[in-house]
Amino acid sequence: MRKRIRKPVSLPRRLMRVALWSVLILFALPALGLLTYRLIDPPCTPLMLARLYLPEKDQEIRQLRHDAIALEEVSRWMLFAVLAGEDQKFLQHRGFDLQAIEQAVRHNKSHRRKRGASTISQQTAKNVFLWEGRSWLRKGLEVPLTLAIELLWGKRRILEVYLNVAEFGPGVFGIEAAARHWYDVPAGRLSRRQAALLAASLPSPLRANPARPSPQLARRASWIEGQIRRMDQEAALAALKLERPAGGKR
Repeated sequence: MRKRIRKPVSLPRRLMRVALWSVLILFALPALGLLTYRLIDPPCTPLMLARLYLPEKDQEIRQLRHDAIALEEVSRWMLFAVLAGEDQKFLQHRGFDLQAIEQAVRHNKSHRRKRGASTISQQTAKNVFLWEGRSWLRKGLEVPLTLAIELLWGKRRILEVYLNVAEFGPGVFGIEAAARHWYDVPAGRLSRRQAALLAASLPSPLRANPARPSPQLARRASWIEGQIRRMDQEAALAALKLERPAGGKR
């Protein structure tokens, strides 16, 4: 019986196979993460790894502080503060705030200091699956990932993951680590002012000091507190399927 002699695979076909497998892996890994992180908290994120192993000059850290907790364990003031400061339409939009995007585009055309319009959903998709930067590639990948977590996770889970992976200082990730690092209290005992200061620090977590706020950070926190007072807090808690803690409005 004759043995079939296999023809050597040409270099273009090898490259095509490598490219195909690379594309499949590129799509398979986020898909696996989307399903896994719906139930299990991400143990780390690309940003955490970058801060630990690829730090920029003068931003080296010795260890990461990161403790994931359930949304029920977070101070209600912190929930209100991050909604007021980062994404006031979070509970209404489907992942993107189109009005905010239009306003940001108009603003950026005539101002040197650029304004962002990322929602909490977009920030969560970026923080969990992608990397920092303003490249079109990252923004392009962010769109389907944002739509996917909106569909698969829902608002409550998105907010929970966001608070557990957000950066709150050098090596400080997640609201539990932030509360203990800056105020020496668990996340469930944050006051309204403390929550507002932490939310105000989110745009620049490596420069802000919520324990000793600059005048600018203090003004931003006061603005957030004002927005909290105007918020329909009961409606927000109902949308997130949460209740106020017994004995007060913590």
